[in-house]
Amino acid sequence: MQNNVLFGITLMVITTFMFSSMDGVSRYLAEKNNVFTLVTMRYWFIAFVMIITCLFIKNRISDILNTKQPYIQFSRGVILSLNNCLVVYTFTLLGLVETHAIIACYPLIVAGLSVPFLGERFGWRRWMAIFTGFIGVIIILRPNTNVITEGSIFAIIGAIMFAVYLILTRYVSRSDTAITSFFWTGIGGTVTMSLISLFIWDNILKEDYLWLLIMCVLSAGSHFMMVKTLQVAEASVVQPFSYLQLVFGSIIGVTIFSESIDLMIIVGALVVIGSGLFTTWREYKIKHNI
Repeated sequence: MQNNVLFGITLMVITTFMFSSMDGVSRYLAEKNNVFTLVTMRYWFIAFVMIITCLFIKNRISDILNTKQPYIQFSRGVILSLNNCLVVYTFTLLGLVETHAIIACYPLIVAGLSVPFLGERFGWRRWMAIFTGFIGVIIILRPNTNVITEGSIFAIIGAIMFAVYLILTRYVSRSDTAITSFFWTGIGGTVTMSLISLFIWDNILKEDYLWLLIMCVLSAGSHFMMVKTLQVAEASVVQPFSYLQLVFGSIIGVTIFSESIDLMIIVGALVVIGSGLFTTWREYKIKHNI
């Protein structure tokens, strides 16, 4: 793997902008169309891209799909596809700003789950950072004001599901390549959403076909960019820049969907981001013996 930090950071910034743009288009489409249908179409497009990719790369498909953890790899795809459905639906309930602010706590959940599931060991500083981060989530939720809603609960579940997906990704990365994991994620998600579409399906409105295509292109492109990013720079270096998705998502939410940002969301998000950045920094220091 190359280790071009500046190039990797640049790719990560572009990737987060593409993900945020995809979220904005998804929010717009989900207001008028069936969420399951939207996510299914997204995965069918990714499957199409995967097939085209196989025709042009030198590796044989059997080599790409070769994994020592097929069940875990497939489960990753299932979890991510269901998480996509949940998060897109949550956009219609909370909007982009608050949904992203809550889901931004997922790195802290990953850090906590990595102890029992990956055998990692943390010092008291990182545990304090995780605890502080969840205080930030509580600030965003404002439990004393009785505004915890269905959307808030869905956003928390979405953060947990995404964290579990990332834990499984870390686990399989010990034996499988990034491109193998990418393909298995697409397979698991495509199979899952195709099965769901047999029972839940509503045709997309004709006037939304162009936006549907844009969403699919952004989805496939952003995932490709993420794989490319991790090929040129260490994950611990570029991961802090993933928080830009909250910034880009909030800008889109405010400027396009007329969402509002209050002081509690800003304070809570800053606490969550600060805790996540500290956790990443400590992980980087320990890994490199700094």
